[in-house]
Parts: sequence; structure tokens; C-alpha cells
Amino acid sequence: MTTTPGTLEDLHGVRVLRCTPDGPLLDGEQAALDLIGDAMGYDAELVALPVERVADEFFRLKSGVAGAVMQKFVNYRVRLAVVGDLSRHLAESSALRDFVHETNQGSHIWFLADEDALAARLRP
Repeated sequence: MTTTPGTLEDLHGVRVLRCTPDGPLLDGEQAALDLIGDAMGYDAELVALPVERVADEFFRLKSGVAGAVMQKFVNYRVRLAVVGDLSRHLAESSALRDFVHETNQGSHIWFLADEDALAARLRP
């Protein structure tokens, strides 16, 4: 059963599950597993999740939600791109700014401003 409304798209040769802004929040390990299961059901390599679908606790690093969620995506080898305006969250925490910067240096989890940034990131 699919829990994530979305569409499958091929973006520069990468199968992307593009989630809609409405739907369950990414608020912990079970929500991450649901998204990963949906991605696998679509045979998607990457989940593009609007920032509106990410729970506030995720952005409070001390909560541990971000680490737990990210570990699930890495373990199951499904990439995650959180797409949208993070400025409100980034303004509240220098640790989060550093975390986002470091995470974006990798190839598995990204925080991107918009769809154009996602397309640019995936462009060969």
C-alpha cells in the first residue's frame, strides 16, 4: 500500500519519487520506512520531499529525528532530497546550518531550495 502521494519522474537518468506537499509528515523512523517502501515500490532511487512534509522535530537536531531518518535512507540506499525554503529553520540554529552544509556535500541526502536546484544537482 502506498502512503505517499506522488509521481515518478526520470530526471537526468535518475528515477525520482516526487512527493506532493500534502501527506504524512516525515517525523521519525516509521515515516522514513514508509517513504523508503514507497520509493522501492516505484523503483525510485531518490525521494524528493517538499519541506512542508518534514516535521519541525527533524530540524531540532537534539531531538535525534534527523539522524534516525537519515540512517534509514542510507541503510536502504534510497536518496532523499528535502526541497523548499529552509530559511526559518536555519535562522534558528547555527548547528542546523552546519549540518545542512555538510550533508549537502555528500551524495545521499540533500537540502535544496527548489526543483531547479534538484535538477541541477542530478545533471550529469
